[in-house]
Amino acid sequence: MSKAFTREDDFPEEPILARQPEALPPGMKNYLTLEGAKRLREEMDRLIQVERPRLLVDGLERAKRELHQLDQRVGYLAHSLESAEIVSPPLAAGHVVRFGASVTVRGNSGDESHYRIVGIDETDIDRGWVSWRSPIARALLNARVGQRVKFRFPAGEEELEIVEVSYK
Repeated sequence: MSKAFTREDDFPEEPILARQPEALPPGMKNYLTLEGAKRLREEMDRLIQVERPRLLVDGLERAKRELHQLDQRVGYLAHSLESAEIVSPPLAAGHVVRFGASVTVRGNSGDESHYRIVGIDETDIDRGWVSWRSPIARALLNARVGQRVKFRFPAGEEELEIVEVSYK
């Protein structure tokens, strides 16, 4: 049948949803904390066992789009968990900043900031959880309590003193 004899609404156009970008360059390890891996598994289980069946029952056009987005997220989580290298906290916590550390730093003004160095899929800026690949984490990694590290904020370079390191 010729396209000339069909109405446009006979074939609703499915939105093209962009795939979630790969957060890591090829060959780079996908580090996760134990808690982060657990949260990702719980999210994936909830999406598969609760959200997906609910959307399948709805059957509406909107639900089909949401189902497609949900399936993309489940695929992303599954890939992330399959490629993850789970990193346990160091046995001797010590005073050195490593992956998974919660770090308190003091800036030039005396204000303190708190960061937790986590995997890319665990990043949560509102909680102060920064990716191990972020500039601030790279500045802090391997530093010791009492040490000062230089970091370039958008407002300029500042020296940060490592005040506390813990592994929770």
